[in-house]
Amino acid sequence: MPGTDALSRLQGAGQHALELEAVSRYFGALVALADINLTLGAGERRAVLGSNGAGKTTLFNAITGDFPPTTGRVRLFGEDVTDLPVHERIRRGLRRTYQISLLFGGLSVTDSIYLACRGVSRRRFSLRRARRDDGAMHAAETLIGAVNLEEVRDHLVSTLAHGQQRQLEIALALAGAPRLTLLDEPAAGLSPSERADLVEILQSLPRHMSYIIIEHDMDVALRVADSVTMMNNGRIFKEGTPDEIENAPEVQELYLGHGHG
Repeated sequence: MPGTDALSRLQGAGQHALELEAVSRYFGALVALADINLTLGAGERRAVLGSNGAGKTTLFNAITGDFPPTTGRVRLFGEDVTDLPVHERIRRGLRRTYQISLLFGGLSVTDSIYLACRGVSRRRFSLRRARRDDGAMHAAETLIGAVNLEEVRDHLVSTLAHGQQRQLEIALALAGAPRLTLLDEPAAGLSPSERADLVEILQSLPRHMSYIIIEHDMDVALRVADSVTMMNNGRIFKEGTPDEIENAPEVQELYLGHGHG
């Protein structure tokens, strides 16, 4: 488990990054989420696993406000945000990535990250060109290094390899030093070497940043998480440490048996 001592100190402060209380989401007669109770400590990294249709992305949508819960409450850092729109949750330090890339192909890597940093800064409505000492530009430079994109910093996004685009998405999600980031299948479509790079990036993030990662690649998920939540049919099926989840017979039957040794 990465950063155990630092995690213990953060959680000892008593603040939760996220609390879900009896969260359900209905689409007509379809129950996509059923009575979800989940608590994420400050600085904790959680993997949410399950087969397609288990409710993982719907869970993210309920947290971000893209599809608010039909019933239940969502709290970010102790504040009830259940009825707040997406942009207000972003202002409170929440970010996410998506399964499908949402990038501007005509921008360079540097410009993309700079605009993301500028968009969450106090000067976001200023029309002046960035100076060399611009805070948003400095933040962008830091993020470029954090996600290992220095060699392609001036390349157009449309020319990047798939793995590099995924790294860029993480950089965009980290703009403005969020307190909680939701990562929706960041390893999808990556080669083995790109997945190794992704693990390194996630493990090197500052310990005060909490994140939840949805991931089908168990080898990636279990290496970057402190705790794991298994979902099935819109419900929480089992929770535990990566070792407990990997070795649980019922989990292996439900999920790990499909292509996982």
